[in-house]
Amino acid sequence: MNRYIALAAALAFSLTACGGNDKKEAAPPPSTPASTPTGTPSEASDTPVTRTTAELTSALLVLADVPSGFSIDHDEDDGSKPFSAPTSRCKTLVKYLNATKAPGAKVSVTRTFTGGQEGPYIDYGLDSMGTAADVSDLRDSYADAVDSCSKVTLKTEGSGNTSMKVEKITAPAYGTKPFAFQLTGVSGPKRGLEYAGLVTGVGDVILSVGVLAGQGGELDPATEAAVTKARQTLKVS
Repeated sequence: MNRYIALAAALAFSLTACGGNDKKEAAPPPSTPASTPTGTPSEASDTPVTRTTAELTSALLVLADVPSGFSIDHDEDDGSKPFSAPTSRCKTLVKYLNATKAPGAKVSVTRTFTGGQEGPYIDYGLDSMGTAADVSDLRDSYADAVDSCSKVTLKTEGSGNTSMKVEKITAPAYGTKPFAFQLTGVSGPKRGLEYAGLVTGVGDVILSVGVLAGQGGELDPATEAAVTKARQTLKVS
């Protein structure tokens, strides 16, 4: 999803690496740095903020921020578009899942950590949108896209197609207006595999977290760690 939410390439690469196993032994999720208040509204301003690639990159979690057992996944986006859907109601969601950055983003950066060949894979993305209002609009658009679509198709090279159920899930309460969803393979070669994704606001930046092949407990601490560092580095309250 991503690199809007860093999904498309990361998910496709990860699914191929994971093979057909539905359950994985999860490595520990990213450790949480000193916490900041959750759900605090970001500074609202109509004046666009200009971010640089270096600035956003410095706000991403690094290997030292996560526990032992993780490494950085260096797979690169091959430009493929693995997601499709049989209905026009899913057009917007499919567009977002196949995108390489957030629609309208001025600058985008991502980093993926892996706990091994079978996962979990934890993907982080930061997209500079210019204003907090633009972040809010995109977050709402993404939520509407998920609400409008119940199923998408994922194509993985050499494995065929997997039908994946789309559903909204409770989002960890970090950042501004957090929204989360889950993709679950319901038929096909990747049946049973789950991907949890989240988007939330950090001022003028939309932050995304994705967890593939996890055990269900990684999204909350991963989001808290990512939001905390992004706020501190980007100086957003």
